[in-house]
Order: sequence, then structure tokens, then C-alpha cells
Amino acid sequence: MLRFCAPFTTMKLIIKFFPEITIKTRPVRKRFVSQLKANLRLLLPEADPQARLTGGWDSLEVVLGDDPVLQARAIARLRDTPGIAHFVEVRDYPLQDLNALADLCVAQFGEQVRGKVFAVRCKRVGRHDFSSQDVAQRIGQALMDHCGARGVSLKSPDVWVRLEIREQTIWLLGTRHQGLGGFPLGTMEPVLSLLSGGFDSTIASYRMLQRGLLPHFVFFNLGGRAHELGVRQLAHHLWQRYAASHRLRFVSVPFDGVVAELLQNVENSQMGVVLKRMMLRAANRVARRLDLDALVTGEAIAQVASQTLPNLAVIDQASELLVLRPLITTSKTEIIDTARAIGTYDFAASMPEYCGVISINPAIRTTPREVAQAEQQFDFAVLEAAIENAQYLECRDLLVEQEQSAGQAQLVSAVLEGEVVLDIRSADEQEANPLSLDGTDVVHVPFYQLSGRFAELDAAKTYLLYCDRGVMSRLHAQYLLDAGHRNLKVLRPAAG
Repeated sequence: MLRFCAPFTTMKLIIKFFPEITIKTRPVRKRFVSQLKANLRLLLPEADPQARLTGGWDSLEVVLGDDPVLQARAIARLRDTPGIAHFVEVRDYPLQDLNALADLCVAQFGEQVRGKVFAVRCKRVGRHDFSSQDVAQRIGQALMDHCGARGVSLKSPDVWVRLEIREQTIWLLGTRHQGLGGFPLGTMEPVLSLLSGGFDSTIASYRMLQRGLLPHFVFFNLGGRAHELGVRQLAHHLWQRYAASHRLRFVSVPFDGVVAELLQNVENSQMGVVLKRMMLRAANRVARRLDLDALVTGEAIAQVASQTLPNLAVIDQASELLVLRPLITTSKTEIIDTARAIGTYDFAASMPEYCGVISINPAIRTTPREVAQAEQQFDFAVLEAAIENAQYLECRDLLVEQEQSAGQAQLVSAVLEGEVVLDIRSADEQEANPLSLDGTDVVHVPFYQLSGRFAELDAAKTYLLYCDRGVMSRLHAQYLLDAGHRNLKVLRPAAG
């Protein structure tokens, strides 16, 4: 019969730093660790108000409250925080004796090893009348006797049973979570990232975040409100998921006048390169205003005509600031795989595209002389006007800003007979919290499919867009209104 085991107390998370942090000089390492702790002290209370953070030189320790939902939120937040290599879930118990410890491991790991080959690894700190090998042998025998394990293998086990004994405390090591890696946000300089909302510029911005740089965003609106709405959502997603510990800015520059000037006065084959040069000129001005020292773009070699080496060299001559291109040799497959991994694929895949500046026969090896001749006919007062009319926003306010500006859609709190509710939440959100309304048809159309599928719906019916907070539904209602659809409303989320 198994002996009584101490009850579960708390969950701890032991955080290990990105390896490049640990090889820094002592002052630099202390600064990096201090910055990571400061970031986590801002982020963790929003996930779990009871979370407590300690530690320093070798690792950090987070003690969470007892609510599994809040624990999951805190774990998700740590996975997306730059500077963390990995972290391990730890359950701690008071040390009694080896028999009680064996019983505890049977209770905690029994189901994991049933029918499996396993190995036990024990680390020990302090003075005890037993060795780590004694612990491993006693636990291994108990798991074999009581749990139906298939066997033991120290070389290739199906399951590792890991624990640490620290003085009179037992740590049972559970799930190991992979972190984002990189350096903590705030340890590197801030930059200005040119964000179009597509795959490339998004992943370029993410790479900056992963390396500890703070990317403020500049968006050049080439003439579409729907495009800007999408890019605002994407920028808010990047900030909220990976950089919420810091203030990031979103700058929207109205470039429709610049586009019109290009179409009227710039030679067709040079339009792509000249447009990029105009963007860099404007980005330089925005960066100077925000006191930023470098620009970031998502360009990769030879993806489009303007991204050949000769053309990139000519484009860079329009910038006084350093231009960083983290994706310069990255394949499109790698970029798309990263987008899926960081939750931006659906945003980028459904982003409205602007095709107003497409050269019929674009130059792939332009020269400074040819571009200078093409720009002679361009009225730079148009560019100045665009820069002066740029809108500067905080990333944390992007959805609020759009909620306030997307007021054309009617807000309702009840569904009338014959109306259909469109649940536009992602599939995961729909599955976790299904929407059920008695006597009402509910159709699931994820937000990233909405613009393409809405026109396929019965135009004789009225559709009520729904999401949890009512923000995304209002944003996408504006998409549809701008596209000419009028048979829609926004269903205000139920209070509570």
C-alpha cells in the first residue's frame, strides 16, 4: 500500500536564459537579466495577479497561484517573452523519506510511464543520508512495481522522470516549455520597421523583437482603408503578444498622393524602385522624429524586381539611416512557416493588397543615373505633404482607435427574427467558448475568411457580426461597409 503523500502546494516555473546572455561579461549579463525581470514584472500580473518573481544570476523563478486558467495564461506569456530559452514547470513538496518520495513519484508520474520505457534523473543539493543514485533506484523500482511500466533505459527512454532535491524540498520537474530566445526587449536600440501587413515585413519585425530590438511601425497607405485596418490589427497583435512590456508607436503615412504622382510622372519601368525610395525618405523623417537610428524592411533577394542587388543598392541611397534587412537570404517557405508559428499567417494571408503601382516591364538592374532622371519629374511637395499628414498612434490604442472610427455599423444587443449571427472568432476561440443562441442561426466564418466569403452569403438576409469583445467585429464590419455591403450589423457582446 502506498504511503500518504504531501498534497500539492504551488506551481513554480524555473526560467533559463537565452544562452548568449550567459556568455556576456558580468556587467552586461546583469543588465540583461535585470531588464528581463523588469519586463516580466510588467507582464505577469496581467496573466496571473498572484504571480511572484524571484531569482537572478543563473535563472528566474515564478510562483503562480492555484487557478489553472491563470497558470495557462502565465505560461503562454512566458513562451512569447524575448530573452527566455526555456522554462520548466515545477511542483514542490517537503522532503520526508525515500519511501514517501517514491509514493509521490508514483502518484505524479504513474500514468505517464504506464506501458512505456522510462528513466529517472535526480539532482541533489544539500546534505542527505542518501545519494542521487539511491533516489533514482528507489523511484524506478516503485514505478516498475506499481505503474505497469515496460522497462528502464538510460539511453533512449520514452519518458524522463526528473526531480531535484534542494535541502529539505523536493522539486518534481514537469513540462518543459520552449521560449522565444533572443535578448530581452529594451536591451537593444529601438528601430523603425516598414510594415505592409504581408508575410515578409511582419516576420522582419518579429525578428527584431526576437533579438531584443523594439520595432516601432510605419505603414504607407497606398490608397485603401481596408488595408490600413488590417495592418493596424497585425501591429496590435505583434505588440500585444511579444512586446506588451514596452511602448511601441504605429505611424500611418497617407501615400495615395505619392502613388498618383508616380503614375502620372514617373517612367513605368522605374516606378517600383522610386516608390521604395520615397518610402525610405519618409521613413527617415519619421525615424528622426521618434529618435530612432535604423530602418527595417522585409526585403529578400530577388523575390520581386525591386529586390535585386543593383536595385536595393539604388534604393538605399535614398536613406541617411542604416537599413536592416533580416530576411535578405530567407526563403518564402521559411517566412510562411514562421508566420504560422507566431500567429500572423491568417492576418497576412487575408491582407487586402494594393496593386496600383505595378510596372509592366520593371527594371531589374537600374542605376543611380536612371533613377535620378525618373525622379526629376516627381513633385516632392507631394511627399512632404504625406509626411506632414502622418498619423502617430500608440500600438496599445490601435483597436480602440479603430473601434471609435468604425461607427457606421449599427450596434445591436438582440437578434431579430430571420437575422443570422456570424461568429467571426478564430476556430480555437470558437471551440473553447462555443456561441449558442436559442432560435438563432449561428454561422462560423473566421475573421480572416470574412471578406472573401461574405459575398457568397444570401444577400436577402441580415448578418450580425460577433466576437468576444466587440472590437474585431466592428473592424470587419467596416471592411464590409467599405466594400459596399449594407446587410450587416454588429452584435454587442453580452455583459458579464
